[in-house]
Parts: sequence; C-alpha cells; structure tokens
Amino acid sequence: MALKSDITVAIDCMGGDRGPHVTVPSAVNYLRSNPGTNIVLVGLPDAIEAELRAIKFAPDSRLRIHAASEVIGMDESPAVAMRDKKDSSMRIAIDLVKRGEAQACVSAGNTGALIATSRFVLKTLPGIDRPALAVVLPTMKGHTYVLDLGANVDCSAEQLLQFGVMGATLVSSVEGKERPSVGLLNIGEEEIKGNEVVKHAAELLRNSGLNFYGNVEGNDIYKGTTDVVVCDGFVGNVTLKASEGVAQMLATYLREEFKRNLLTRFAGFIALPVIKAFKRRVDHRRYNGASLLGLRGIVIKSHGAADSHAFNFAIERAVSEVRGGMLQHISERVAGLQHHSKNPSSHPQLLSKEDAA
Repeated sequence: MALKSDITVAIDCMGGDRGPHVTVPSAVNYLRSNPGTNIVLVGLPDAIEAELRAIKFAPDSRLRIHAASEVIGMDESPAVAMRDKKDSSMRIAIDLVKRGEAQACVSAGNTGALIATSRFVLKTLPGIDRPALAVVLPTMKGHTYVLDLGANVDCSAEQLLQFGVMGATLVSSVEGKERPSVGLLNIGEEEIKGNEVVKHAAELLRNSGLNFYGNVEGNDIYKGTTDVVVCDGFVGNVTLKASEGVAQMLATYLREEFKRNLLTRFAGFIALPVIKAFKRRVDHRRYNGASLLGLRGIVIKSHGAADSHAFNFAIERAVSEVRGGMLQHISERVAGLQHHSKNPSSHPQLLSKEDAA
C-alpha cells in the first residue's frame, strides 16, 4: 500500500521519439528500485498495457494507468496542440499535477507544447515572469546547471535575475549546497562587456544577495567555474546545441582514427578500458531531464530521443526536486527578492529558513 509520504509522478507515456516503448519500461524499472515512489502512466491505454504485458508487469497500488485519447506530435504547433488537444497525454499529466494527484510530471514530448501547456495550466509562481529550462551539464569539476535553454528567446535583466534565483535554489534544494555560485554568461569577464541587458542583469545579480561570481564565458561552463550559469534562451540553446555537435564530432573522429588501420585497431583494443571509462564519465544520458522552473508545479522535460536508461534519470530528477521542496524554496527566495526591491536599504536575504539555520 502507498504511504501518504510517497511521491507520485505523472508520466506522459506517449511523448518522445519512441513513446511507450521507452517510457513504460523505464517507469517500471524506476518503481522496482525506489519503493517510496508511485507512478501514473498517462496515455493510450492499449499502447501502455501492451508494453506492460511485454515486460510482464501488472498495474498495482503503486502504478496505475490514466487514459488519454490524444497524442501531441513532436512537430505540432504548440498553440494548436494546447488549444485543440485538451485530452492529450501531455495535458492530462500536467493537469494531474495541478489537481494535486501527482507532485511532478515528466514528458519527452514536444518541447514548445510542454512549455506552453505547463505555463497555461500551472501558472507561474508569484514574482516569476516566465518559466525557464534548466539543464545539467558535465564539467571538469562535476557538473553545472545552465538556464535558460530555450524557453525564452528574449529576456529582460529582471528575468535573468529571476533565473539566477531559481537556478541557485534548484542546486540548494537538490544538492544541499547553501550558497551555490552563480555566473552570468557573457562575451568576457569584465564588467564593461556585453549588451545593456546583460550589464544591467549583472548589476542586479551583484546586489541580490546571491553568491554571484560575476561574468563567465562559454569555456567556463565546462570548466565548472560556477554551480549555475545564467543566460537567455537564445544564447543557452545555441550553446547547448553547439556543445552536442562538438561531442558528436569528437566521437566520430575517435572512431575513425581507431579504425584507420590494423595498428590503430590494436591500439583501440588496448585502450578499450579507458575509452569505456571516458564514455561513462561523459554519458549524456546521466544528465537527461531539463527542469522547467518557475511554475506552480514540477515539470521535467526529457530528451525526445532518450532511451529507457536516460528516461530513468529524468524521473529521478523529478523525484529529487519534490523531495528537496524546491517549489517552496523558490517561493521564499523570490519573496525575499521582492522585499529587498521594495526596501533597497534593507540587507538582501535570499537564503531559505533552513539555510539560515
């Protein structure tokens, strides 16, 4: 029997490139290794039940199916999907969060539709203008959180400040760091660099009470210079896609070089343990699951091409954010920020009560 303290996650089973073939086995695998979690599988019942039969798992008190009659395609217009497909698996999964039947939603579906629908259904937290996508990237020191990754192409300085607050709160909630460092992505470290929006954002961040490191450049992301990197969605998305392209290029080059001749093939065989260790260390699947921050509910966007292993990490991210009380902490810190803006002479305090203790 499920305990009252259990966390329930709603899964949009129909989202992603492979839909239930990935989402259903991943959800079942997660349940088997995490007894304190319940899952609601949302989607076309026949498709979900077929996958459950294939892996010989029957719904029980910890896993139930919630029927949806529609599916949002990966290439559909977000506006059309939100308006015309109110019984889609994505919409119903988000509705479950709004009604309190689930504490988080995970979807690998259409990113634009997920952002638009989540914002329409859940609304933003008080003091937050727009939600932002935050992703975890590997670094030389471990990992860092970067936001926004595409939810907002144009941002004001005040919105970049809000992203900094949300990113820092996410790290505090999930990883327990009291004062994570925050950097502002720019074309140089100097305060005089950047456009007027970025310069103003730097000033706001500097006076916010956050542990603001200052401006950081693109190479600082993978150096792990700061725990959080803030940027607008246009810059963030270009940065992410460029990074993915470089990683793919290096992997291709490495395979080509090891296959060049008999000697290089032998060298590749000798180096196989090192190559495998390297692949595990930079495996993008371990970082799957972008957090849509700033909403009155937790929504995680999985990569559309994620396999079952990668989707498992997206579920884990959702559960971690619920356990860490992220929504409450963001609300507290944004309230502190608003108080400081109305009373600039007062000392800014963005630490939560737990951090202050």
